[in-house]
Parts: sequence; structure tokens; C-alpha cells
Amino acid sequence: MQKKQKGLVWFRNDLRVHDNESLMNAISENDTVLAVYCFDPRHFEKTGFGFKKTEKFRAKFLIESVKALKQNLEKLNIPLLVCHQKPEDAIQEITAQNEIGAVYFQEEWTKEEMEVLENIKSKVPDSVSFKSTYNQFLFHPDTIPFEIHKIPNVFTQFRNQCEKSTKIRPEFKVQPLSKENWTTNTTVIPTMKTLGFTDFEADSRTAFPFGGGEDEAKKRLQNYFWETKKLSVYKLTRNGLIGTDFSSKFSPWLANGSISAKTIYWEIVKYEQQIGKNDSTYWLIFELIWRDYFKYVSLKNGNSIFKIGGILDKNYDWKNNTSAINNWINGTTHEPFVNANMIELRQTGWMSNRGRQNVGSYFAKNLLLDWRIGAAYFEAMLIDYDVHSNYGNWMYVSGVGNDPRDRKFNIKLQVENYDGQSKFQKLWLQQQLF
Repeated sequence: MQKKQKGLVWFRNDLRVHDNESLMNAISENDTVLAVYCFDPRHFEKTGFGFKKTEKFRAKFLIESVKALKQNLEKLNIPLLVCHQKPEDAIQEITAQNEIGAVYFQEEWTKEEMEVLENIKSKVPDSVSFKSTYNQFLFHPDTIPFEIHKIPNVFTQFRNQCEKSTKIRPEFKVQPLSKENWTTNTTVIPTMKTLGFTDFEADSRTAFPFGGGEDEAKKRLQNYFWETKKLSVYKLTRNGLIGTDFSSKFSPWLANGSISAKTIYWEIVKYEQQIGKNDSTYWLIFELIWRDYFKYVSLKNGNSIFKIGGILDKNYDWKNNTSAINNWINGTTHEPFVNANMIELRQTGWMSNRGRQNVGSYFAKNLLLDWRIGAAYFEAMLIDYDVHSNYGNWMYVSGVGNDPRDRKFNIKLQVENYDGQSKFQKLWLQQQLF
């Protein structure tokens, strides 16, 4: 009698069942499939810059996302084992106890993620194969018109070439396993308290009042595209500051993989066919390409994205002034617009794209502070933290990344253009007079 094949899907930043290549491969190649997600304790510890790697907002969103993933996997007759331990320890135990033949996962290439993978490989038998996929891109690495080491340092060159010659791949469809493959699952998803946080209610002013998980992402897609048709005015409203609908708000779900860039892309195509194509529908695709680009920048440059000189290896005289850093964090600088955005971040875990560019530029170009400290604070606080976009954007506004113009934001002019009546500042700086 032939031995049954057993596969393990290791979830990281791909917390969905739809359009999940690793999951599809595991189901098609195995008789039994288990899944695992690890709440790695290291992700809730303080970093060298003194901030928790993951603060309460992203932690809560992550818990919600994993709960949704567990429920959606159950519909496919696949149990999600949830572990509150290092992946290298959890996966070693699971592979041994369940005679796993292959581990399926989404490829990651930044330093910490690669170290974890190597640790896992060193702890499991050589008989276990590791099968990775690149399923976080819009433009798959196998289809772009560049070798990775020749990715252009200017976004427009990358975009133009990819748009000309790269086809977006279709979404992956996942079929359920037969019920007989079910395995008893006694693992428990950690609570906020388990992870070291006090639970909290969302601030009523937040521009991101949404929950985590694949189902919430689909609901948002349905609402933003089909129910309100806000996609048709996205380019006109995307620089807004207040409310849920000035921008798509997909970034938190994209960041932990509750929805894929391809799913959003193909829904835009459908929308363009049924509702209408315009600059706004294209502009959301444009933003998805920017997201891809930052991933390729980090794939090309490796750990340089974390170095003080960035990918340009530029030598600025960066400062490390604790008082100035704290004023920026606490929203007590000399710039009310910066303060309002920083208080919004502290209270909600969210900040608009316009806000991020301004506070980042102010931190690096006005205060001349080590940009990596600002990036580390964003990593802790932002619900939609993504290593590639976060460090890519911070390098960009700090003059050490992919911006040939090395710009500095004129914050007074930005306020005139985007908060001329001070509505946003009044919302977050209620104690101050205007």
C-alpha cells in the first residue's frame, strides 16, 4: 500500500486561501495537508531602536487575520495549527509528529525571514523538502523584463517596461481536501493579553475602522468598488486625510497577505469593463506597481535597505537627538500638521500617505535625524507595516533611496494644498487654537 503524502503550509505574510499558490500546490500534491502560523515572540520584543517590533494596532489586526484564516482553512478541511513560539521550534515539532514530507511557503528575502528559514532547515530531516513561491507580487519575478540585479533605480523606467511586456498572471483557485484528511486541532490563537497588550477600543476618529482578515478585505473591495464606486474618483481623493473613503485602504490586508495584489488588479479590470475605465482606475494599478517596485528594490539590494546610507550609500550627518525624536513621536514639534499626523498614528495605528511623506521628510530633512529610527517607529505602529514599502519609502523621503530629485517637503505649502481649512489638524489637535 502506497504511503500517504503529507504536506505542511507555513503561513507568513500570505494569510489567505484565495489566490494562494503555496496552499494550492500543497493540496494538489498531498493526501493530507496541515497548516501552521507562528506568533513569533521576537516580533513582540523591543528592537535596537527601543520600540516594540509590533505594537498593539498591528497585533490586533494580525489576531483577527489569523482567526479568519483558520475559519477559511476549515472550510477546505485543513486545520491551522497556531503556535506562540519561534517557527524553527514549532515546525520541527510538527514535521516530526506528523511525518511531513514537504513544507510549502511564500518566499521572503529580507534578513530576519531568511535566518528563520535557514534555522528551520537545519532542524528538520533532509528528507523534508521545502517548496517556496513568489505570490506577493503583481508582476511575477519570472515574467518581468529585467534580471533582479538590473532592476532600474528609477520607478518610471521599471513601470514603463513592465507595463509594456509583462502580463499579470491569473489568480490561483483552491479546492477543498476531502473530509477524511481532517486532523484534530487543539491549538489556540493568542489573545492580546497573551502577546503582552491590553485590549482597546478603536478611536472614533480613525480613518481605518476595519477588521483584519480575508473576509474583511473582500468586503472592503466590494464596498469601495461596487457599492460606492469610489474607485472611479480614487485619483482625485487619494491625498485626503479624513474618513474611510478618500483612499482604498487596502494596504493593511495587502501587508499581511489577507488579499493579493492580483485579486485587486483583476477586480479593477472587471470594474473597468462594467463601470468604466479612467485615470482613477488606472491609478490604483499604478500604486500596486509602486508596491511591487519596493519589493524588487529590496530583492535587488538586500540588507542595504536597512543601512544608514541606504541603497545609494550616501553619507549625511544624521543626528540622534532623543528630545527631538520624542517631540516627533508625541506630536509636540513646531509643525502642527506634523503633530496632527503623529497623534493620529499614536491613537489609531494609521496615517495617510500624504501624512507619511510629510512627517518622514520633516524627521529626516528638517530635524536631520537618523531616518532608520523613524522607520523603526513606523514598523511598530502602522497596521499596514510592510518591510519593503516602509524602508523603501523612508529611504525615498530621506534622500538615500529611489528618488533622483532628493526632495524636501515644504510643509506650510502642503498644509495649504491638503488641509487649507485645518479640518484635519483640528480633528487631532483639539487643545490647540487655529
